[in-house]
Amino acid sequence: MMSHEQNDLITRVGPGTKCGALMRHYWHPVALTDELPDERPAKAVRVLGQDFVLFRDERGRHGLLDRACPHRGADLAYGRLEDGGLRCLFHGWLFDVDGKCLETPAEPDGSVLCQRVRQKSYPVVVKNGIIFAWLGEGEAPAFPDFDCFLAPGTHAFAFKGMIDCNWLQALEVGIDPAHASYLHRFYVDEDPSGEAYGKQFRANSADSNIPMSRMMREYDRPTIDVEGTDYGLRLFTLRKISEKRTHVRVTNLVFPYAFVIPMSTEMTITQWHVPIDDTSCYWYAIFTSFGKPVDHQQMREQRLELYELPDYKPRIGRQNNYGYNIAEQKSQTFTGMGFDINVHDQWAIESQGQIQDRTREHLGYSDKAIIAYRRLLLSAIGQVGRGEKPPMWLDAARAATICGPATVDGMAPTEGWESYWKEFDERRRKDSSWAAHTRSPLVA
Repeated sequence: MMSHEQNDLITRVGPGTKCGALMRHYWHPVALTDELPDERPAKAVRVLGQDFVLFRDERGRHGLLDRACPHRGADLAYGRLEDGGLRCLFHGWLFDVDGKCLETPAEPDGSVLCQRVRQKSYPVVVKNGIIFAWLGEGEAPAFPDFDCFLAPGTHAFAFKGMIDCNWLQALEVGIDPAHASYLHRFYVDEDPSGEAYGKQFRANSADSNIPMSRMMREYDRPTIDVEGTDYGLRLFTLRKISEKRTHVRVTNLVFPYAFVIPMSTEMTITQWHVPIDDTSCYWYAIFTSFGKPVDHQQMREQRLELYELPDYKPRIGRQNNYGYNIAEQKSQTFTGMGFDINVHDQWAIESQGQIQDRTREHLGYSDKAIIAYRRLLLSAIGQVGRGEKPPMWLDAARAATICGPATVDGMAPTEGWESYWKEFDERRRKDSSWAAHTRSPLVA
């Protein structure tokens, strides 16, 4: 258990908070590129308890500015996109993507007020369908050479979804290997060659003919180990099938709030958990294929069945009891909440409250990764408080050495599983049309 003060320390990220100071040392997803349509490429965004306006000018440049106009505080999110920038509706003040004031048209001829005004702006970078922003002060860190960033656009698909709770509990469900055997238990396995594409726990585990869903259901007391890495944590989840065979699942925590997990033998998911404020967050994900190009249309249509535009809010949630069905719970799923595991996770973390009360927890063996992550988070908060650089703040040279990370969900020999997952990653990388040319994450 922890105290209320400790819980506040690791969950609250607004301006002036210690965890917020840590978070402002990293790049954050702030929107999908799909959210800036050609007819009006501008939108309000809220991240880490701060309000911004994101836009794209006529030259295709992206800008992120504080949302309140520096004149008298009017909302720039409604501004006009014209003349090389974003124009406030109140008095016509015009700002470019760097926050430079280009015009103050209501001022007298010869006025130099425009030269003295600058709107706070923030660097932005586009990576495979996601717009990232740097909200900190000083030099921004470099991006690591992760597969999700290096893959060509044909082999990557980005999406997002809103969650009505604190970012930390949203992240922690993804570094909890044991929950999948219960929360995501299906009593009927789908044919992996049929409608399984784009869905989690539907494909067969690598080097086997056993669906992941069956593996999770029938072997529900895994052995879990966690090791530190240069990017965060690596999780090993072992389910012993027999004296000769063991199911191996390798997943990753990328500090400060992302995980990288296998979706199938070909595809991985890199997912960030971005605080909107202290009581809500967005998950952003890049689905990366090492094999065939991603079917963007199918992936998008599948996810739009659950999430509603323009805010990517879930169609299923508290408002309709998460689709809970008693008959389904008796015969088809453990939860009775349908077959999309995003709904299951959403129920689990939203039901904990908007900010989980960790003073009432009783953690066990299956929570090893959560315990390790919280220690890492507390240590990083302390580092920033002492004026030090936190984990995963990367300069260009170091960023080039951090790649991958490797994931696997496969059947290994019980004796030698430690080398199996590495060999699987090397094999998949070698056979990939694009990853064969990238640096292996397993080479020092």
